Amino acid sequence: MWQHTGMYDPSMRVLTVLELLQARESVTGAELARVLEVSPRTVQRYVARLQDLGIPVEGRRGVGGAYRLKPGFRLPPLMFTGEEALSLALGLRALHLLGLGALAPAAHAAGAKLARTLPDAVRETVEALEGAVQLDASPGVVSVGAALLSGLLGAVHAARTVEFTYTSPQASAMTRRVDVYRALHLDGRWYAVGRCHLREALRCFRLDRMAELRVLDASFAAPPDFDALAYLRSTLPTAAPAAQISVWLDAAPEDLRGRVSVWFTEISAEAGGTRLRAERETLPGFAAFLLGLDCEFRVDGPPELLAVFGRLGARCAAVGRGAPVRA
Repeated sequence: MWQHTGMYDPSMRVLTVLELLQARESVTGAELARVLEVSPRTVQRYVARLQDLGIPVEGRRGVGGAYRLKPGFRLPPLMFTGEEALSLALGLRALHLLGLGALAPAAHAAGAKLARTLPDAVRETVEALEGAVQLDASPGVVSVGAALLSGLLGAVHAARTVEFTYTSPQASAMTRRVDVYRALHLDGRWYAVGRCHLREALRCFRLDRMAELRVLDASFAAPPDFDALAYLRSTLPTAAPAAQISVWLDAAPEDLRGRVSVWFTEISAEAGGTRLRAERETLPGFAAFLLGLDCEFRVDGPPELLAVFGRLGARCAAVGRGAPVRA
């Protein structure tokens, strides 16, 4: 259903008429009048203006008359509202958050084309809003190749079997043949989910471990309404309840930017240093991270983190004595 455009400038309403005509095979004058909140006679003037610009609008007069674009005529969507332009611009800038930094040159070119299509006022507003936003990828995001992702998505769309070399931590590289039902992004990683011919069962594959993707001629039929995200989540290990961590660090917040993961982490200035609050499922790794920051710190919670440091201290003392240390 169309929504009120909120644009009262006549030129913008003329462009809105064009957008509505491109969205439907035909539109009645009454519908256009209702959406634009103008009279049918005003709609006729907007249509006449489009025709004067060379846009082939055809119409039927009388009760129930409708307008349509000449069959086969289409204009590229070069006119955007401020919100539409901002969403596109921020989306292009945020690709690296999905591990798609390889698309940076294409995103830059697309952004330049977008800027050229915008009216000066809209472009200046979008640039100002972009300048007020800072985006940073978490260290946990894993990059994938643009060509591999594009090839895989094409195979999913065409329902074509793919073959690729797959390397996992548990096994050496081997060739896998898979009917990929969906590709998806979860917790900083890209996955392919589908039926593995080798195992003859559903399997998940990380795209950053794939290489030498080949799209085969064989086709398949994906199960209807397959929920790849639910299946992927069911294969991941059940996480322990996250520990609520509170630590004071003898360092300014600006000195920690880029050194502290942004995932489930908050830092703020406090008492000449930084208060770090975080949620973590495993504490030993976080304890090692704190030791590696090379600044004084105080653990205010949870008690389990203090116990981890106690065990680490005992192991360090054993190393100092030359005694063997077990994992």
